[in-house]
Amino acid sequence: MSDSGSGLEPTPFQNVTAQFTKIQRQYQQILDRWTPHMLYRWLSTAGLLSLFFLRIVLAQGWYIVCYAHAIYLLNLLLAFLQPKFDPSLQDDLMADEIEEGGDPVSPLPSSRDDEFRPFVRRLPEWQFWLSATRATIIAIFCTTSEVFDVPVYWPILVVYFFTLFALTLRRQIQHMIKYKYVPFDIGRKARYGAK
Repeated sequence: MSDSGSGLEPTPFQNVTAQFTKIQRQYQQILDRWTPHMLYRWLSTAGLLSLFFLRIVLAQGWYIVCYAHAIYLLNLLLAFLQPKFDPSLQDDLMADEIEEGGDPVSPLPSSRDDEFRPFVRRLPEWQFWLSATRATIIAIFCTTSEVFDVPVYWPILVVYFFTLFALTLRRQIQHMIKYKYVPFDIGRKARYGAK
């Protein structure tokens, strides 16, 4: 086979690159097909998580893998709940500006004349789902190797994780109350144009 009629055979590196590009394209097509189906995406991830936890419970091992996976999911959840532009950082910048003798200008809307700024997440829902699903698949694969089955006293890990979970969520909720934002759409959504 000639490459674009030049009479030159493609090198093995070009063949591998072409196959890799083809696989990437197919993977992206699969992800694009899954994009509008939010409920089914999360149900499939919940099924993978159930499979992972069932594997941990039945095998009675890989507690370190489970703990690392839980910490990673907690990290993703916190990024999902936080705004992209943190108001506490903006307050610090305003305080620095006041100390330097500048005019205090609030970056947040303070009256009805100011522009409405919707809540923008630091980690969008799609990236949250994709990262959580990838991490769960990697964690399931880690449970197939004895290398990751480190003997530990698992109740300490469970207590430590739930303590960490409670403290970080309490801090996040206090931040949400202090800066008056809600990361969820609560209530009825307005439908414009319909009577």
